[in-house]
Amino acid sequence: MKATLLALAAAIAIGGCVPFPTPEGRTVSSVQRDTADTRLGRAVAPRVEAHAGESGVFALSDGRDAFAARALLAAAAERTLDVQYYIWHDDLSGTLLLDALLRAAERGVRVRLLLDDNNTAGLDGLLAALDRHPNIELRLFNPFPNRRWRWLGYLADFSRLNRRMHNKSFTADNQVTIVGGRNVGDEYFGAGQELLFVDLDIMAIGPVVDEVSSDFDRYWTSASAWPVGRIVGEGYEPDAGELAARAARAGLDPAAAGYVRAVAQQPFMRELLEGTLDLEWAPAHLVSDDPAKGLGRASADAMLPGRLYELLGHPQRELELVSPYFVPATAGTDALARMSEQGVRVRILTNSQEATDVAVVHAGYAKRREPLLEAGVELFEMKGGFAPADVRARGLAGSSASSLHAKTFSVDRSRVFVGSFNFDPRSALLNTEMGIVVESPVLAGRIADVFDRQVPLLAYEVRLDRRGGLRWIERTGESRIVHDDEPHTSLARRLGVWLLSLLPIEWLL
Repeated sequence: MKATLLALAAAIAIGGCVPFPTPEGRTVSSVQRDTADTRLGRAVAPRVEAHAGESGVFALSDGRDAFAARALLAAAAERTLDVQYYIWHDDLSGTLLLDALLRAAERGVRVRLLLDDNNTAGLDGLLAALDRHPNIELRLFNPFPNRRWRWLGYLADFSRLNRRMHNKSFTADNQVTIVGGRNVGDEYFGAGQELLFVDLDIMAIGPVVDEVSSDFDRYWTSASAWPVGRIVGEGYEPDAGELAARAARAGLDPAAAGYVRAVAQQPFMRELLEGTLDLEWAPAHLVSDDPAKGLGRASADAMLPGRLYELLGHPQRELELVSPYFVPATAGTDALARMSEQGVRVRILTNSQEATDVAVVHAGYAKRREPLLEAGVELFEMKGGFAPADVRARGLAGSSASSLHAKTFSVDRSRVFVGSFNFDPRSALLNTEMGIVVESPVLAGRIADVFDRQVPLLAYEVRLDRRGGLRWIERTGESRIVHDDEPHTSLARRLGVWLLSLLPIEWLL
Protein backbone atom coordinates (compact mmCIF):
# COMPACT_ATOMS: atom_id res chain seq x y z
CA MET A 1 0.00 0.00 0.00
CA LYS A 2 2.80 2.37 0.94
CA ALA A 3 4.62 1.62 -2.31
CA THR A 4 1.44 2.30 -4.29
CA LEU A 5 0.95 5.67 -2.61
CA LEU A 6 4.57 6.62 -3.24
CA ALA A 7 4.23 5.66 -6.91
CA LEU A 8 1.06 7.74 -7.20
CA ALA A 9 2.72 10.72 -5.55
CA ALA A 10 5.69 10.42 -7.91
CA ALA A 11 3.37 10.22 -10.92
CA ILE A 12 1.53 13.34 -9.78
CA ALA A 13 4.80 15.17 -9.29
CA ILE A 14 5.99 14.14 -12.75
CA GLY A 15 2.64 15.13 -14.27
CA GLY A 16 2.80 18.51 -12.61
CA CYS A 17 6.38 19.09 -13.71
CA VAL A 18 5.89 18.51 -17.42
CA PRO A 19 7.31 21.71 -18.97
CA PHE A 20 4.51 23.81 -20.38
CA PRO A 21 5.44 26.00 -23.36
CA THR A 22 4.87 29.71 -23.53
CA PRO A 23 2.72 31.37 -26.22
CA GLU A 24 5.50 33.51 -27.64
CA GLY A 25 6.48 32.74 -31.21
CA ARG A 26 3.14 31.47 -32.47
CA THR A 27 2.46 32.19 -36.11
CA VAL A 28 0.30 35.25 -36.71
CA SER A 29 -2.84 35.00 -38.84
CA SER A 30 -6.24 36.62 -38.98
CA VAL A 31 -9.52 36.46 -40.83
CA GLN A 32 -9.28 37.15 -44.57
CA ARG A 33 -11.98 39.61 -45.52
CA ASP A 34 -11.12 40.01 -49.21
CA THR A 35 -13.18 37.00 -50.24
CA ALA A 36 -16.00 38.62 -52.22
CA ASP A 37 -14.57 37.14 -55.44
CA THR A 38 -14.77 33.55 -54.19
CA ARG A 39 -17.44 31.13 -55.32
CA LEU A 40 -19.28 31.53 -52.02
CA GLY A 41 -18.81 35.29 -52.02
CA ARG A 42 -20.28 35.69 -55.49
CA ALA A 43 -23.18 33.40 -54.57
CA VAL A 44 -24.27 35.25 -51.45
CA ALA A 45 -23.43 38.87 -52.37
CA PRO A 46 -26.64 39.74 -54.28
CA ARG A 47 -28.88 38.45 -51.49
CA VAL A 48 -26.85 40.10 -48.71
CA GLU A 49 -26.89 43.42 -50.57
CA ALA A 50 -30.67 43.12 -50.96
CA HIS A 51 -31.12 42.76 -47.19
CA ALA A 52 -28.93 45.52 -45.77
CA GLY A 53 -28.15 45.08 -42.08
CA GLU A 54 -29.73 41.63 -41.93
CA SER A 55 -28.32 38.10 -42.02
CA GLY A 56 -29.82 35.16 -43.83
CA VAL A 57 -30.20 32.10 -41.59
CA PHE A 58 -31.15 28.49 -42.27
CA ALA A 59 -31.97 26.09 -39.43
CA LEU A 60 -30.19 22.71 -39.56
CA SER A 61 -32.31 20.43 -37.40
CA ASP A 62 -31.63 17.24 -39.38
CA GLY A 63 -28.30 15.57 -38.61
CA ARG A 64 -27.73 14.51 -42.21
CA ASP A 65 -28.23 18.10 -43.38
CA ALA A 66 -25.88 19.35 -40.67
CA PHE A 67 -23.10 17.01 -41.80
CA ALA A 68 -23.69 17.79 -45.46
CA ALA A 69 -23.50 21.54 -44.80
CA ARG A 70 -20.05 21.20 -43.25
CA ALA A 71 -18.70 18.77 -45.83
CA LEU A 72 -20.00 20.80 -48.77
CA LEU A 73 -18.76 24.10 -47.35
CA ALA A 74 -15.30 22.54 -47.04
CA ALA A 75 -15.56 21.47 -50.67
CA ALA A 76 -16.71 24.92 -51.82
CA ALA A 77 -14.13 26.97 -49.89
CA GLU A 78 -11.42 28.68 -51.93
CA ARG A 79 -9.49 30.82 -49.41
CA THR A 80 -10.08 29.92 -45.77
CA LEU A 81 -11.72 27.50 -43.37
CA ASP A 82 -11.87 28.50 -39.69
CA VAL A 83 -13.14 25.58 -37.60
CA GLN A 84 -13.65 25.47 -33.81
CA TYR A 85 -15.05 22.51 -31.81
CA TYR A 86 -15.30 21.03 -28.34
CA ILE A 87 -15.48 17.39 -29.50
CA TRP A 88 -14.13 15.83 -32.70
CA HIS A 89 -14.60 12.07 -32.64
CA ASP A 90 -12.39 9.55 -34.41
CA ASP A 91 -15.36 7.91 -36.18
CA LEU A 92 -17.00 7.92 -39.61
CA SER A 93 -18.17 11.54 -39.66
CA GLY A 94 -15.06 12.81 -37.86
CA THR A 95 -12.78 11.03 -40.32
CA LEU A 96 -14.72 12.24 -43.36
CA LEU A 97 -14.73 15.86 -42.18
CA LEU A 98 -11.00 15.82 -41.39
CA ASP A 99 -10.46 14.39 -44.87
CA ALA A 100 -12.60 17.24 -46.28
CA LEU A 101 -10.37 19.77 -44.49
CA LEU A 102 -7.24 18.05 -45.83
CA ARG A 103 -8.65 18.05 -49.37
CA ALA A 104 -9.34 21.78 -49.04
CA ALA A 105 -5.77 22.38 -47.87
CA GLU A 106 -4.47 20.43 -50.87
CA ARG A 107 -6.36 22.90 -53.09
CA GLY A 108 -4.57 25.79 -51.38
CA VAL A 109 -7.21 26.73 -48.80
CA ARG A 110 -5.82 27.99 -45.48
CA VAL A 111 -7.27 25.78 -42.73
CA ARG A 112 -7.20 26.82 -39.07
CA LEU A 113 -8.55 24.17 -36.69
CA LEU A 114 -9.00 24.96 -32.99
CA LEU A 115 -10.02 22.02 -30.79
CA ASP A 116 -10.63 21.79 -27.09
CA ASP A 117 -8.10 19.27 -25.76
CA ASN A 118 -10.46 17.50 -23.39
CA ASN A 119 -11.60 15.02 -26.04
CA THR A 120 -8.56 14.49 -28.27
CA ALA A 121 -7.13 11.41 -26.53
CA GLY A 122 -5.76 8.98 -29.11
CA LEU A 123 -5.63 11.59 -31.88
CA ASP A 124 -2.19 13.08 -31.22
CA GLY A 125 -0.47 11.36 -34.15
CA LEU A 126 -3.18 12.27 -36.63
CA LEU A 127 -3.46 15.88 -35.44
CA ALA A 128 0.32 16.33 -35.52
CA ALA A 129 0.44 14.98 -39.09
CA LEU A 130 -2.32 17.36 -40.19
CA ASP A 131 -0.57 20.30 -38.53
CA ARG A 132 2.55 19.62 -40.60
CA HIS A 133 0.66 20.30 -43.82
CA PRO A 134 1.78 23.74 -45.09
CA ASN A 135 -1.83 24.98 -45.37
CA ILE A 136 -3.13 23.58 -42.06
CA GLU A 137 -2.52 24.97 -38.59
CA LEU A 138 -3.99 23.24 -35.57
CA ARG A 139 -4.19 24.56 -32.00
CA LEU A 140 -5.45 23.00 -28.77
CA PHE A 141 -7.40 24.94 -26.15
CA ASN A 142 -6.27 24.47 -22.53
CA PRO A 143 -4.16 21.42 -23.42
CA PHE A 144 -2.97 18.65 -21.13
CA PRO A 145 0.84 18.69 -20.87
CA ASN A 146 1.03 14.98 -20.00
CA ARG A 147 -0.35 13.22 -23.07
CA ARG A 148 -0.22 9.69 -21.63
CA TRP A 149 -1.83 10.17 -18.22
CA ARG A 150 -4.12 13.11 -18.77
CA TRP A 151 -5.96 12.66 -15.48
CA LEU A 152 -2.76 13.65 -13.68
CA GLY A 153 -3.18 17.10 -15.16
CA TYR A 154 -6.37 17.59 -13.15
CA LEU A 155 -4.48 16.81 -9.97
CA ALA A 156 -1.72 19.26 -10.78
CA ASP A 157 -3.65 22.02 -12.63
CA PHE A 158 -7.36 21.54 -11.89
CA SER A 159 -8.38 25.21 -11.97
CA ARG A 160 -7.24 25.56 -15.60
CA LEU A 161 -8.14 22.14 -17.01
CA ASN A 162 -11.61 22.27 -15.46
CA ARG A 163 -12.36 25.14 -17.87
CA ARG A 164 -13.11 23.97 -21.40
CA MET A 165 -13.88 25.59 -24.76
CA HIS A 166 -17.44 24.44 -25.56
CA ASN A 167 -17.74 26.64 -28.70
CA LYS A 168 -18.75 25.20 -32.09
CA SER A 169 -18.35 27.03 -35.41
CA PHE A 170 -17.45 26.22 -39.01
CA THR A 171 -16.77 29.19 -41.31
CA ALA A 172 -15.85 29.12 -45.01
CA ASP A 173 -14.23 32.07 -46.81
CA ASN A 174 -15.72 34.50 -44.24
CA GLN A 175 -18.94 34.18 -46.27
CA VAL A 176 -20.91 31.30 -44.70
CA THR A 177 -20.84 30.02 -41.13
CA ILE A 178 -22.44 27.24 -39.09
CA VAL A 179 -22.96 27.81 -35.36
CA GLY A 180 -24.97 25.72 -32.93
CA GLY A 181 -25.06 22.78 -30.58
CA ARG A 182 -23.44 20.00 -32.61
CA ASN A 183 -19.95 18.68 -32.05
CA VAL A 184 -18.34 16.47 -34.71
CA GLY A 185 -19.25 12.81 -34.26
CA ASP A 186 -21.62 10.17 -35.58
CA GLU A 187 -24.15 10.62 -32.77
CA TYR A 188 -24.59 14.29 -33.72
CA PHE A 189 -25.16 13.51 -37.41
CA GLY A 190 -27.29 10.37 -37.17
CA ALA A 191 -24.60 8.21 -38.75
CA GLY A 192 -25.31 4.64 -37.63
CA GLN A 193 -25.17 5.22 -33.88
CA GLU A 194 -27.40 3.57 -31.30
CA LEU A 195 -27.82 6.96 -29.67
CA LEU A 196 -29.13 9.85 -31.77
CA PHE A 197 -28.74 13.39 -30.48
CA VAL A 198 -31.66 15.70 -31.27
CA ASP A 199 -29.74 18.86 -32.07
CA LEU A 200 -29.85 22.24 -33.80
CA ASP A 201 -27.43 24.42 -35.78
CA ILE A 202 -27.86 27.62 -37.78
CA MET A 203 -26.16 28.22 -41.12
CA ALA A 204 -25.85 31.94 -41.80
CA ILE A 205 -24.70 34.45 -44.39
CA GLY A 206 -24.45 38.21 -44.06
CA PRO A 207 -22.99 40.51 -41.36
CA VAL A 208 -23.10 37.92 -38.56
CA VAL A 209 -20.49 35.83 -40.42
CA ASP A 210 -17.86 38.51 -39.94
CA GLU A 211 -18.72 38.59 -36.22
CA VAL A 212 -18.08 34.84 -36.02
CA SER A 213 -14.79 35.19 -37.90
CA SER A 214 -13.58 37.98 -35.63
CA ASP A 215 -14.52 35.91 -32.60
CA PHE A 216 -12.56 32.96 -33.98
CA ASP A 217 -9.51 35.25 -34.15
CA ARG A 218 -10.02 36.15 -30.46
CA TYR A 219 -9.87 32.49 -29.52
CA TRP A 220 -7.10 31.64 -31.98
CA THR A 221 -4.80 34.26 -30.46
CA SER A 222 -5.89 33.72 -26.84
CA ALA A 223 -3.50 32.62 -24.11
CA SER A 224 -5.27 29.24 -23.98
CA ALA A 225 -4.71 28.27 -27.65
CA TRP A 226 -1.47 26.30 -28.11
CA PRO A 227 0.07 25.04 -31.38
CA VAL A 228 -0.35 21.29 -31.40
CA GLY A 229 3.32 20.77 -32.30
CA ARG A 230 4.44 22.32 -29.02
CA ILE A 231 2.12 20.08 -27.00
CA VAL A 232 2.47 16.78 -28.83
CA GLY A 233 6.16 17.20 -29.55
CA GLU A 234 8.26 15.66 -32.29
CA GLY A 235 7.53 12.01 -31.46
CA TYR A 236 5.16 11.52 -34.37
CA GLU A 237 6.28 11.12 -37.94
CA PRO A 238 3.99 12.77 -40.47
CA ASP A 239 1.97 10.39 -42.61
CA ALA A 240 0.31 12.37 -45.36
CA GLY A 241 -1.64 9.36 -46.62
CA GLU A 242 -2.98 8.09 -43.30
CA LEU A 243 -6.13 10.19 -43.22
CA ALA A 244 -7.02 9.55 -46.87
CA ALA A 245 -6.53 5.81 -46.32
CA ARG A 246 -8.76 5.87 -43.25
CA ALA A 247 -11.44 7.79 -45.15
CA ALA A 248 -11.27 5.26 -47.99
CA ARG A 249 -11.64 2.36 -45.54
CA ALA A 250 -14.59 4.05 -43.86
CA GLY A 251 -16.25 4.47 -47.22
CA LEU A 252 -16.14 0.70 -47.85
CA ASP A 253 -18.55 0.01 -45.00
CA PRO A 254 -22.05 -0.52 -46.51
CA ALA A 255 -23.77 1.63 -43.88
CA ALA A 256 -21.18 4.37 -44.35
CA ALA A 257 -21.57 4.26 -48.12
CA GLY A 258 -25.32 4.68 -47.76
CA TYR A 259 -24.83 7.62 -45.43
CA VAL A 260 -22.37 9.32 -47.80
CA ARG A 261 -24.76 8.84 -50.73
CA ALA A 262 -27.62 10.33 -48.71
CA VAL A 263 -25.48 13.35 -47.83
CA ALA A 264 -24.45 13.86 -51.45
CA GLN A 265 -28.11 14.09 -52.45
CA GLN A 266 -28.87 17.03 -50.18
CA PRO A 267 -29.98 19.97 -52.35
CA PHE A 268 -29.60 22.94 -50.02
CA MET A 269 -25.92 23.68 -50.72
CA ARG A 270 -26.62 23.73 -54.45
CA GLU A 271 -29.57 26.00 -53.70
CA LEU A 272 -27.32 28.27 -51.61
CA LEU A 273 -24.84 28.60 -54.48
CA GLU A 274 -27.65 29.21 -56.95
CA GLY A 275 -29.27 31.83 -54.71
CA THR A 276 -32.53 29.88 -54.33
CA LEU A 277 -32.19 28.58 -50.75
CA ASP A 278 -35.13 29.70 -48.60
CA LEU A 279 -33.42 31.81 -45.93
CA GLU A 280 -34.96 33.72 -43.04
CA TRP A 281 -33.66 37.33 -43.14
CA ALA A 282 -33.40 39.18 -39.84
CA PRO A 283 -30.96 41.11 -37.63
CA ALA A 284 -28.59 38.57 -36.08
CA HIS A 285 -25.70 38.96 -33.64
CA LEU A 286 -23.06 36.69 -32.19
CA VAL A 287 -22.85 36.29 -28.42
CA SER A 288 -19.67 34.78 -27.06
CA ASP A 289 -17.58 34.53 -23.94
CA ASP A 290 -14.27 36.32 -23.63
CA PRO A 291 -11.71 33.51 -24.18
CA ALA A 292 -9.96 34.71 -21.01
CA LYS A 293 -12.72 32.78 -19.24
CA GLY A 294 -10.67 29.69 -20.10
CA LEU A 295 -8.12 30.86 -17.55
CA GLY A 296 -10.62 32.30 -15.07
CA ARG A 297 -9.70 35.86 -16.03
CA ALA A 298 -12.86 37.13 -17.76
CA SER A 299 -14.90 39.84 -16.10
CA ALA A 300 -18.59 39.21 -15.48
CA ASP A 301 -19.67 41.73 -18.12
CA ALA A 302 -17.50 39.96 -20.73
CA MET A 303 -19.23 36.62 -20.30
CA LEU A 304 -22.07 35.30 -22.40
CA PRO A 305 -24.97 35.32 -19.88
CA GLY A 306 -24.91 39.12 -19.51
CA ARG A 307 -24.71 39.75 -23.25
CA LEU A 308 -27.43 37.21 -23.86
CA TYR A 309 -29.72 39.04 -21.48
CA GLU A 310 -28.99 42.33 -23.25
CA LEU A 311 -30.01 40.92 -26.64
CA LEU A 312 -32.90 38.68 -25.60
CA GLY A 313 -34.29 41.05 -22.99
CA HIS A 314 -36.65 40.19 -20.14
CA PRO A 315 -39.57 38.02 -21.33
CA GLN A 316 -42.91 39.80 -21.10
CA ARG A 317 -45.25 37.02 -22.24
CA GLU A 318 -43.47 33.71 -22.73
CA LEU A 319 -40.15 31.91 -22.64
CA GLU A 320 -39.36 28.57 -24.27
CA LEU A 321 -36.07 27.10 -23.09
CA VAL A 322 -34.44 23.96 -24.50
CA SER A 323 -31.37 22.70 -22.66
CA PRO A 324 -30.15 19.09 -22.49
CA TYR A 325 -28.16 19.78 -19.34
CA PHE A 326 -30.49 21.95 -17.26
CA VAL A 327 -29.13 22.78 -13.80
CA PRO A 328 -30.73 26.10 -12.79
CA ALA A 329 -29.18 26.15 -9.29
CA THR A 330 -30.73 28.42 -6.67
CA ALA A 331 -30.39 31.70 -8.58
CA GLY A 332 -31.79 30.32 -11.84
CA THR A 333 -34.64 28.56 -10.08
CA ASP A 334 -35.60 31.76 -8.29
CA ALA A 335 -35.40 33.83 -11.49
CA LEU A 336 -37.56 31.42 -13.49
CA ALA A 337 -40.05 31.13 -10.63
CA ARG A 338 -40.39 34.93 -10.35
CA MET A 339 -40.86 35.17 -14.08
CA SER A 340 -43.68 32.62 -13.96
CA GLU A 341 -45.32 34.25 -10.94
CA GLN A 342 -45.32 37.57 -12.82
CA GLY A 343 -47.45 36.06 -15.57
CA VAL A 344 -44.82 34.92 -18.06
CA ARG A 345 -45.48 31.47 -19.47
CA VAL A 346 -42.24 29.51 -18.95
CA ARG A 347 -41.83 26.18 -20.73
CA ILE A 348 -38.67 24.10 -20.39
CA LEU A 349 -37.57 20.99 -22.30
CA THR A 350 -34.66 18.96 -20.97
CA ASN A 351 -33.66 15.30 -20.88
CA SER A 352 -35.47 12.74 -18.77
CA GLN A 353 -33.43 10.44 -16.58
CA GLU A 354 -34.12 7.77 -19.20
CA ALA A 355 -32.62 9.89 -22.00
CA THR A 356 -29.72 11.71 -20.30
CA ASP A 357 -26.15 10.69 -21.00
CA VAL A 358 -24.85 12.41 -17.83
CA ALA A 359 -26.62 11.14 -14.70
CA VAL A 360 -24.87 13.56 -12.35
CA VAL A 361 -26.28 16.52 -14.32
CA HIS A 362 -29.77 15.06 -14.06
CA ALA A 363 -29.22 14.87 -10.30
CA GLY A 364 -28.49 18.60 -10.24
CA TYR A 365 -31.72 19.30 -12.11
CA ALA A 366 -34.01 16.82 -10.34
CA LYS A 367 -33.89 18.53 -6.97
CA ARG A 368 -35.13 21.80 -8.54
CA ARG A 369 -38.31 20.39 -10.10
CA GLU A 370 -40.70 20.90 -7.21
CA PRO A 371 -40.05 24.64 -6.64
CA LEU A 372 -40.24 25.31 -10.39
CA LEU A 373 -43.55 23.46 -10.73
CA GLU A 374 -44.96 25.14 -7.62
CA ALA A 375 -44.27 28.52 -9.26
CA GLY A 376 -46.12 27.51 -12.42
CA VAL A 377 -43.18 26.64 -14.67
CA GLU A 378 -44.05 23.92 -17.20
CA LEU A 379 -41.49 21.09 -17.33
CA PHE A 380 -41.05 18.55 -20.13
CA GLU A 381 -38.49 15.74 -20.15
CA MET A 382 -37.42 14.18 -23.45
CA LYS A 383 -38.25 10.52 -23.87
CA GLY A 384 -35.28 8.23 -24.39
CA GLY A 385 -36.95 5.96 -26.91
CA PHE A 386 -37.74 8.51 -29.59
CA ALA A 387 -36.08 9.00 -32.97
CA PRO A 388 -37.65 10.88 -35.89
CA ALA A 389 -39.45 8.53 -38.27
CA ASP A 390 -37.47 9.72 -41.31
CA VAL A 391 -34.21 8.90 -39.52
CA ARG A 392 -35.40 5.40 -38.66
CA ALA A 393 -36.60 4.88 -42.24
CA ARG A 394 -33.19 5.85 -43.65
CA GLY A 395 -31.47 3.35 -41.36
CA LEU A 396 -29.08 6.04 -40.14
CA ALA A 397 -29.74 5.46 -36.45
CA GLY A 398 -28.83 2.07 -35.09
CA SER A 399 -31.88 2.12 -32.84
CA SER A 400 -34.68 4.45 -31.85
CA ALA A 401 -32.81 5.70 -28.76
CA SER A 402 -32.37 9.46 -28.59
CA SER A 403 -31.09 12.19 -26.32
CA LEU A 404 -31.77 15.91 -26.46
CA HIS A 405 -28.67 17.99 -27.26
CA ALA A 406 -30.05 21.23 -28.76
CA LYS A 407 -29.62 24.49 -26.86
CA THR A 408 -32.06 27.24 -27.72
CA PHE A 409 -34.18 29.94 -26.08
CA SER A 410 -37.21 31.67 -27.57
CA VAL A 411 -38.49 34.92 -26.04
CA ASP A 412 -41.97 36.35 -26.66
CA ARG A 413 -42.15 34.66 -30.09
CA SER A 414 -39.88 37.41 -31.41
CA ARG A 415 -36.25 36.57 -30.57
CA VAL A 416 -34.35 33.29 -30.53
CA PHE A 417 -30.91 32.06 -29.43
CA VAL A 418 -29.17 29.01 -30.93
CA GLY A 419 -25.74 27.97 -29.73
CA SER A 420 -23.65 25.92 -27.34
CA PHE A 421 -24.86 27.39 -24.03
CA ASN A 422 -26.53 25.05 -21.55
CA PHE A 423 -28.60 26.47 -18.69
CA ASP A 424 -26.16 25.24 -16.03
CA PRO A 425 -23.33 26.58 -13.83
CA ARG A 426 -20.64 25.06 -16.04
CA SER A 427 -21.76 26.99 -19.11
CA ALA A 428 -22.35 30.16 -17.11
CA LEU A 429 -19.14 30.22 -15.07
CA LEU A 430 -16.53 27.71 -16.28
CA ASN A 431 -16.67 26.78 -19.97
CA THR A 432 -16.52 29.23 -22.84
CA GLU A 433 -19.69 29.32 -24.99
CA MET A 434 -21.07 30.98 -28.10
CA GLY A 435 -24.28 31.33 -30.11
CA ILE A 436 -26.33 33.54 -32.38
CA VAL A 437 -29.32 35.67 -31.38
CA VAL A 438 -31.79 36.20 -34.25
CA GLU A 439 -34.53 38.81 -34.02
CA SER A 440 -36.98 36.71 -35.99
CA PRO A 441 -40.65 36.17 -35.08
CA VAL A 442 -40.70 33.39 -37.67
CA LEU A 443 -37.90 31.33 -36.06
CA ALA A 444 -39.02 32.12 -32.51
CA GLY A 445 -42.57 31.21 -33.43
CA ARG A 446 -41.45 27.85 -34.80
CA ILE A 447 -39.89 26.94 -31.46
CA ALA A 448 -43.05 27.95 -29.62
CA ASP A 449 -45.08 25.88 -32.09
CA VAL A 450 -42.88 22.86 -31.38
CA PHE A 451 -43.79 23.21 -27.70
CA ASP A 452 -47.46 23.50 -28.64
CA ARG A 453 -47.65 20.53 -30.99
CA GLN A 454 -44.68 18.16 -30.75
CA VAL A 455 -43.12 18.38 -27.29
CA PRO A 456 -46.17 16.89 -25.49
CA LEU A 457 -45.78 13.78 -27.70
CA LEU A 458 -41.99 13.52 -27.60
CA ALA A 459 -41.52 14.24 -23.90
CA TYR A 460 -43.01 13.46 -20.51
CA GLU A 461 -44.79 16.37 -18.90
CA VAL A 462 -43.83 16.60 -15.23
CA ARG A 463 -46.58 17.68 -12.84
CA LEU A 464 -47.33 17.85 -9.15
CA ASP A 465 -50.14 15.76 -7.71
CA ARG A 466 -52.46 16.97 -4.96
CA ARG A 467 -50.00 15.93 -2.27
CA GLY A 468 -47.02 17.65 -3.90
CA GLY A 469 -45.51 14.50 -5.37
CA LEU A 470 -44.17 14.27 -8.90
CA ARG A 471 -46.01 12.62 -11.77
CA TRP A 472 -44.87 12.05 -15.36
CA ILE A 473 -47.58 12.30 -18.04
CA GLU A 474 -46.88 10.31 -21.20
CA ARG A 475 -49.03 10.93 -24.27
CA THR A 476 -49.11 8.50 -27.18
CA GLY A 477 -51.76 9.37 -29.72
CA GLU A 478 -55.05 9.63 -27.87
CA SER A 479 -53.89 7.68 -24.80
CA ARG A 480 -52.48 9.14 -21.60
CA ILE A 481 -50.28 7.23 -19.15
CA VAL A 482 -49.43 8.53 -15.68
CA HIS A 483 -46.13 7.37 -14.19
CA ASP A 484 -45.58 7.62 -10.44
CA ASP A 485 -41.80 7.19 -10.86
CA GLU A 486 -39.40 8.44 -13.50
CA PRO A 487 -40.35 6.38 -16.57
CA HIS A 488 -38.25 3.44 -17.71
CA THR A 489 -35.68 3.73 -14.92
CA SER A 490 -34.76 1.17 -12.26
CA LEU A 491 -34.99 1.70 -8.52
CA ALA A 492 -31.20 1.38 -8.31
CA ARG A 493 -30.68 4.08 -10.91
CA ARG A 494 -33.14 6.45 -9.27
CA LEU A 495 -31.45 5.87 -5.92
CA GLY A 496 -28.05 6.56 -7.45
CA VAL A 497 -29.25 9.87 -8.93
CA TRP A 498 -30.76 10.84 -5.58
CA LEU A 499 -27.45 10.15 -3.81
CA LEU A 500 -25.61 12.23 -6.41
CA SER A 501 -28.01 15.11 -5.77
CA LEU A 502 -26.78 15.26 -2.15
CA LEU A 503 -23.18 15.94 -3.15
CA PRO A 504 -21.97 19.59 -2.99
CA ILE A 505 -20.86 19.62 -6.64
CA GLU A 506 -23.56 21.73 -8.30
CA TRP A 507 -21.01 24.40 -9.22
CA LEU A 508 -19.17 21.83 -11.36
CA LEU A 509 -22.23 20.72 -13.36
